[in-house]
Amino acid sequence: MKKTASAKKAASVEKATPVKKAAPVEKAASVKKAAPAEKAASGKKAAPAEKAASGKKAATARKTASKASTAEKASKGAAVKKAPAAKKVVAAPQKATARLKGAAPAKAVVHPPSDESPTALVRRARRINRELAEVYPYAHPELDFDNPFQLVVATVLSAQTTDLRVNQTTPSLFAAYPTPEDLAAANPEEVEEILRPCGFFRAKTKSVIGLSKALVEDFGGEVPGRLEDLVKLPGVGRKTAFVVLGNAFGRPGITVDTHFQRLVRRWRWTAETDPDKIEAAVGALFPKSDWTDLSHHVIWHGRRICHARKPACGACPIAPLCPAYGEGETDPEKAKKLLKYEKGGFPGQRLKPPQAYLDAGGTPAPPLGAG
Repeated sequence: MKKTASAKKAASVEKATPVKKAAPVEKAASVKKAAPAEKAASGKKAAPAEKAASGKKAATARKTASKASTAEKASKGAAVKKAPAAKKVVAAPQKATARLKGAAPAKAVVHPPSDESPTALVRRARRINRELAEVYPYAHPELDFDNPFQLVVATVLSAQTTDLRVNQTTPSLFAAYPTPEDLAAANPEEVEEILRPCGFFRAKTKSVIGLSKALVEDFGGEVPGRLEDLVKLPGVGRKTAFVVLGNAFGRPGITVDTHFQRLVRRWRWTAETDPDKIEAAVGALFPKSDWTDLSHHVIWHGRRICHARKPACGACPIAPLCPAYGEGETDPEKAKKLLKYEKGGFPGQRLKPPQAYLDAGGTPAPPLGAG
């Protein structure tokens, strides 16, 4: 009986022991199973968090990129807007023989160098004259005259006024006093009244009556054909003398008027300001046979295109040869509006211009009081 009870007790102990040992195993198993579950749960939670974080970073990156691209576009736009300002550097048209018609010539900077040699200066000056000869093949003195006496009187009257105003005034003067003898014996007050439109009419009256008397008394009523004789006449200087010699007697001379002085300095033919020194400096660049026509070409260009205050650079046929290109209007269309006389479609200065001028499209000037 005792054995049976002890056996029973042992059996119960043996049975109880495995039960007690199984609990930790189960707990361990549950812990092991829980750990992966927790990891999975935390992994699942971490994944959305990581995705959210990466999404935020991506959004920030996209915003930064868009801001950068916007800034880049803005800077490009600003560059585009500021681009015209960089075009202030003017360039002379490539073709010197442009004739002011059709499309604007191509542009390229071809200004002569500042250290231009004397030989290069002569070549450039002569090329300018050749180009102007093609532009103004009909160039002529812009004073109306029929003989040397009328030309010398008209030239004296042209001081401090336009050739147009002289041409509008001399018909009445020469109708009343056709010869030196007639003008020498004229009543000064009557001559003054005729010459009033020319300005400085009292001084000019004194000059033309005085030179008429000198012609009668010293030269038999004839205009002399020598420089040294012409400059002795009242009101006659070298400029007037060369106008008369070149256009009435066919003897070469350079007429240094205000237009001529302005242009030869713009072209850097000379830096002189005294008319006599300008005459000598420019005369050294050309053969004597070119002097009279050269004077016409330069003066005509100064009156029609290369004006004192606002030169029409964009319509200038010799722009590539001009160191002063860009001082005036360079836009071709705007420059065309600045052209004068026949180049701008307006009447000329002579009431009786040569036929060659009319054939070239020029029109006579209106008489005094017309229009």
